[in-house]
Amino acid sequence: MTRETEQQIARQGRLTALVIAGTMLLWLAAQFIGPRIGLAGRYALLIDLLALAAFIWAFVNIYQIWRKRQGN
Repeated sequence: MTRETEQQIARQGRLTALVIAGTMLLWLAAQFIGPRIGLAGRYALLIDLLALAAFIWAFVNIYQIWRKRQGN
């Protein structure tokens, strides 16, 4: 595996880790703050679906990283 490929994989891994951590923090904040400000249930559901989409994106990236590392 070339050094450039390793750097690309590392960059993709860091981005994926940031997305996972950021999504979790934002989702927890929304779950904590939402009821206190009277956020409607439909908005809470929207936040949940956005978090789910971010996690699915992250897991697809994790799979891609795994496949890249297996290939070389």
